[in-house]
Amino acid sequence: METKKKDIRALTKQQLRDFFVEEGDKAFRGNQVYEWLWQKSAHSFDAMTNISKETRKMLEDNFVINHIKVDQMQRSSDGTIKNAVRLHDGLIVESVLIPTETRTTACVSSQVGCSLDCRFCATARLKRMRNLNPDEIYDQVVAIDNESRLYFDRPLSNIVFMGMGEPLMNYNNVLKAIEKITSPEGLGMSPKRITVSTSGVPKMIKKMADEEVKFKLAVSLHSAIDEVRTSIMPFNAAFPLKDLREALQYWYNKTKNRITYEYVVWEGINDTQEAVDALVKFCKFAPSKVNLIEYNPIDDGEFQQASDEAIDRYINTLEQHGITVTVRRSRGKDIDAACGQLANKS
Repeated sequence: METKKKDIRALTKQQLRDFFVEEGDKAFRGNQVYEWLWQKSAHSFDAMTNISKETRKMLEDNFVINHIKVDQMQRSSDGTIKNAVRLHDGLIVESVLIPTETRTTACVSSQVGCSLDCRFCATARLKRMRNLNPDEIYDQVVAIDNESRLYFDRPLSNIVFMGMGEPLMNYNNVLKAIEKITSPEGLGMSPKRITVSTSGVPKMIKKMADEEVKFKLAVSLHSAIDEVRTSIMPFNAAFPLKDLREALQYWYNKTKNRITYEYVVWEGINDTQEAVDALVKFCKFAPSKVNLIEYNPIDDGEFQQASDEAIDRYINTLEQHGITVTVRRSRGKDIDAACGQLANKS
């Protein structure tokens, strides 16, 4: 009976060093393999050219590299690139490269499907099939960095965890992936260029604060009135706004990092003055900024983008209260790569 080979990227550097010592080899061999796996993103043991053929064969006999494959790449008329990424078990997630004049941002997925049930999001309609492993998150970033260099002649500058899934429901793996992405032994990116976007899991926001993470936090808020938020994001019933607010206050007190609120305005749902006033009040307890996001329909027409007047009302009221507000025009709509559209057609 064939024993199942271990995923080599699940091992720490020390475990790799120990493995080589047990095999009668030198510990530094573990360092070499570790560098190939992370810094050089080797897809196979054969690629590890400074290691002998016998050693590569021995690695092949014991381990696998569960590398992702970009199954399909779509390019939008605005330059946005969407990758359908095939995982080692055949499941698919999507990741997006968003270029601007000055930077390229990777929007990466953390789950196959999603743990939550936001009614306006295509990904939420897929049940959560599994969490992504740290190396699968890391690989999405490497693939987008390669595309950024190839098509835009510059390295990736920013990462947002706003793809498929709720990052805080895959907390440990997301943090391990970020650790590798920011490590000098990995991609060496600054944590200040990474934003984790959550729909708001209070307990995990506090845990992040306690662990003194250095990346940025964004919250998909969409309403600061409990009944309205629960009607569009049913899980809000379990994590009401007062708990979210308390967790965010805790986050700010610990990290001193301002909070970004992602906020879509829909016709007939949150386009009233009452909704605007509630948001202003919610923003007041800690320094924050609001990203008003253009809505991207997901075919059934239940949710409609609010009028320009409603958006202006939000902008004017927030600015009058000294709250920074930006309007984010969606990118990649023609290939279903915009916010809330991932997995729309697949």
